Amino acid sequence: MSNTKQLLKTIIEGIQEKKGHNIVVADFSNIKDAICKYFVICQANSSTQIEAIAGSVSDMTREKLGEKAIGVSGLENAYWVAVDYGDIMVHILQPQAREFYDLEHLWEDTKLTTIED
Repeated sequence: MSNTKQLLKTIIEGIQEKKGHNIVVADFSNIKDAICKYFVICQANSSTQIEAIAGSVSDMTREKLGEKAIGVSGLENAYWVAVDYGDIMVHILQPQAREFYDLEHLWEDTKLTTIED
């Protein structure tokens, strides 16, 4: 399994560990000059849960793979947190932000995979 695929799997495990739901993976790997290979988008019901999911993803990727995020943005208000792993961008959103920004449908030519809760 490639490093990126293993990282993707571990990120999803970290999200599921803290009950993140409505997980969607947008695959950009076939799009030339895309900012990354994958978006992982999930939903949390509160700012506390968003912080817990971000922490879980960070802990699991570091412990299992020795990977550390390049950057984390949005923890100040925890309405929408983005975690950058280079090839993978993780987006953890509260329901209102997820509905408003509709990230998974911004790019029509991506393959979307829904992960069961």
